[in-house]
Amino acid sequence: MNVAISLNETRFPTLTPRERDVMAYVAMGKPNKIIAAELGVSQRTVEAHRARIFQKMRVRNAVELVRCVLAP
Repeated sequence: MNVAISLNETRFPTLTPRERDVMAYVAMGKPNKIIAAELGVSQRTVEAHRARIFQKMRVRNAVELVRCVLAP
């Protein structure tokens, strides 16, 4: 899956390509179980990526992450 996400924030470039993949799914509202199946990884791996994404993007939840993704 290749979802284009453009952010003007300095935090975005710190994400790995896999974290960007996971972030795209999270932004679409997909549950961890579905993300794991789509990417061919374990659910625990998705949870770890998600935690690092939230930390790097300085957000506390998926709603705040979507705001960052959609911000002009």
